[in-house]
Amino acid sequence: MVFPLRLFCAVAIAGFIFVDGGGVSIPSTLDGPFEPVTVPFDESLRGNAVDLPDSDPRVKRRVKGFEPEQISISLSANYHSVWISWITGESQIGYNIKPLDPKTVASVVRYGMIRQPLTHEATGYSLVYNQLYPFEGLQNYTSGIIHHVRLTGLNPNTLYYYRCGDPSRQAWSKVDSFKTMPVSGPRNYPDRIAVVGDLGLTYNTTTTISHLISNKPDLVLLVGDVTYANLYLTNGTGSDCYSCSFPQSPIHETYQPRWDYWGRFMQNLVSKVPIMVVEGNHEIEEQARGQTFAAYSSRFAFPSEESGSSSTFYYSFDAGGIHFIMLGAYIAYNKSEDQYKWLERDLANVDRSKTPWLVATWHPPWYSSYKAHYREVECMRVAMEELLYSYGVDIVFNGHVHAYERSNRVYNYTLDPCGPVYITVGDGGNREKMAIKHADDPGQCPEPSTTPDEYMGGFCATNFTSGPAAGKFCWDQQPDFSALRESSFGHGILEVKNETWALWTW
Repeated sequence: MVFPLRLFCAVAIAGFIFVDGGGVSIPSTLDGPFEPVTVPFDESLRGNAVDLPDSDPRVKRRVKGFEPEQISISLSANYHSVWISWITGESQIGYNIKPLDPKTVASVVRYGMIRQPLTHEATGYSLVYNQLYPFEGLQNYTSGIIHHVRLTGLNPNTLYYYRCGDPSRQAWSKVDSFKTMPVSGPRNYPDRIAVVGDLGLTYNTTTTISHLISNKPDLVLLVGDVTYANLYLTNGTGSDCYSCSFPQSPIHETYQPRWDYWGRFMQNLVSKVPIMVVEGNHEIEEQARGQTFAAYSSRFAFPSEESGSSSTFYYSFDAGGIHFIMLGAYIAYNKSEDQYKWLERDLANVDRSKTPWLVATWHPPWYSSYKAHYREVECMRVAMEELLYSYGVDIVFNGHVHAYERSNRVYNYTLDPCGPVYITVGDGGNREKMAIKHADDPGQCPEPSTTPDEYMGGFCATNFTSGPAAGKFCWDQQPDFSALRESSFGHGILEVKNETWALWTW
């Protein structure tokens, strides 16, 4: 399903072409706003959302000793730098774990523009993280040694070969390759950007990733909820609904080896194609002393420092003529907070003559008509929407709701030709399965007091004061901001063609 997007308005609004609604003609945002469409639910599209077991060969450890595994690439703030990440040594889970010493294994990447010899070398840093529980009977976890190395001085739009490891141990990965982003400019763009959310590691996930790989993306955006390790107890017992199955847990447990399984499964893709991740609620993973997000913040490399951020929860980067802003919904976002102040600075520094397209991403959607997570982060919308609108953000990608939904251009719940298009792609394949019910279905409007996000708190979602839903908490029919919604698994591909047109395929 395809849709073109087009830019005009105060800054330039995206001419966005969508392929997601079927039919012969391909509409664009210039043809909108569109009458709302709900694709009838097809039970056969629920798929096989059952987690891969630890016996699946795709998740087993295949390296020996301190050879690198779970190799991935992520971008820095612009084209001339990337991060290479990998893990060495074995993780441990049990009652008497002994963390590995990161100082015992070097972090080295050799790279160049020909496969042999690799004439450049870069070194980085390493760490381990622990997931500890202060309750009897719960198993603790310590990771393998996680390495992050930043390569600098790279040429734009260029294929580089690399291998990573520790030369003193002769523990090297095989030679692999990646391609850098184009230089920022109004006519320079990566060919295809894959967008996916709420992946997990089910048989449906494997189908999603197979389809994604077949589209040959140059970049992958993962809009939160990575492994769903927190649907498991520390003994490896899992459930589609943690709170339903384990209501007596003294703390919300996780089974951290699921992160290792995910890293091994994804390596075939992300060791070649950069992946940029933003945190979701399933990455919270609370442990001893109130620590959260340990796996997320340790396993991925982020261009936080390069983009002026002090946090792994929010950062920005350029991919050719697109400026991406990754925001954190699970860290303070009000006007007095560091994230908001960083966002103001980042937006003020965007040069639309070099990056005409401005794309924002965070995990829970502001505009969703599904009952699941309905108006859950209204406080974040109230705090940040006006700022994003004032700088002419073109597209917003979200996950969290396990379905697909594309909005008309909207601002403050009102159709607005200068507002962003919001696209929810929380349908990557995780074991919690699809969201099906809509808040506008008879009897499905949630009780307002139940809607705020439990982690962030706050209550900002009141009855609408204007429009067709005035005086009500939910619409009586599919909202006019909702252009198309469908409950099935999938992923999206964004292709920016020039400074005024882009193509979105779901």
